[in-house]
Amino acid sequence: MGPRPVRHHRRRPIGAVDPRGAALAAGRPRPRGAGRRRRDRARGVVRPGRHARRPAERVTTVRGRLALGGFAALVLLVSGCTTSPPEEPDASSAPSSTSTSDETPTATPTPEQPRPRRGECHRLSLATAVAPTTQLPPTSCRRPHTAETFFVGRLDLEREGRTLAVDSPAAQRRPAETCPRRAASHLGITPVEMRLTMARAVWFTPTVADAEAGADWFRCDLVVVAAPDVLMRLPRRTAGSGDLPALAMCGTAEPGTKAFTRVACLRKHAWKAIASVDLPGPRFPEAGVVAGRMEPACRAAARERSDDPLEFRWVEERPTKKQWAAGQRYGICWVPA
Repeated sequence: MGPRPVRHHRRRPIGAVDPRGAALAAGRPRPRGAGRRRRDRARGVVRPGRHARRPAERVTTVRGRLALGGFAALVLLVSGCTTSPPEEPDASSAPSSTSTSDETPTATPTPEQPRPRRGECHRLSLATAVAPTTQLPPTSCRRPHTAETFFVGRLDLEREGRTLAVDSPAAQRRPAETCPRRAASHLGITPVEMRLTMARAVWFTPTVADAEAGADWFRCDLVVVAAPDVLMRLPRRTAGSGDLPALAMCGTAEPGTKAFTRVACLRKHAWKAIASVDLPGPRFPEAGVVAGRMEPACRAAARERSDDPLEFRWVEERPTKKQWAAGQRYGICWVPA
C-alpha cells in the first residue's frame, strides 16, 4: 500500500488517507484578522495581497506514481522458436566409395526474423510494446500505426571470451541505455523535456533461437501513451515532433485525487505537467529535502504561467521509494490547464 496522504494546516495534520497512495499536503489560509493580507512564502501558499480580492490558492504535494500505465507492470513470457530435427540421409544417395566416418555436414542455422530497419512502422498494442521480442511484420507508415523504429543497433554479446544470453541483464543493458537517450534526440528535444511528454522508447531484441543463429541487433521504437493501456496513433513521421501539444503530459483531474489519470494532452484534461525538478543524492531524500528543492522550482514555474502573480496554484508530484530505486530521480510540477 502506498504512502498515507495527509493535508497540512501549518504543522498539524488534519487530512485522511487517499486510497490511490498519494501523499497530499495542501496549504490553507490563516484565520481572519491581523497579518492575513500577505503571502506565506514558506508554505508555498499564495494569500491575498493588497490588490487581491479573490480567495487564496494552494499548493498540493503528491507522492505518487511517475510510471505510466502498464509499462512497469506488464511482463510477457516469450518462448523461443524450435527447429525440426535433421532428416536422416537416404541410403540410396550415399557415395559408393568406402568411408570410415558416418558423420554428415550440419547446415548453419539462419535467423527466422530479418534485421529491422530504421524508419519502419508498426501497429503495436501496449502489451506487445513492452514485450522483449516481437515477430510482427512492419506495416506501411501511410497506414494507421502506433510505433516507429528510430534506431537499430548492435548488441554486445561477447564478454571476456564468453557469449552472453540475449535475454540476460548484461546483454539488455545497451538497448536500455541507448534507446531512451536517442528517443529524445529523435524528437528534437532534451531528455529533461521528454519527461513532460507521453512519448516513450521501447526496444526489442532477437528471440533466443535467432540469437543462437547469429542475430545480434536491437531495435528502438517510439510510442506515445494516449491513456492507460492505450497507444496513440502516430503521424507518418515522428522526427522532430517533440514539441507537439498532443504529446504533452496532462491529467484528467488534480494529481493525487481519485479522478486523476495521466493522459496525453490531446485527450480531455484538467491539469498539465509544466516542469520537472531533479532531486540530489544517491539515497532516497527526506521529505524536507524534496520540499526544499521542489517547492521553489514549482512555485516559480506556476507563477510564470499564471495571469495573476499573486494568486496561483500548483501540485508537486514526488517519486516514491520504489521509483527512486529504479532510477527515477526527479519530481513533476503540475498546474490547472
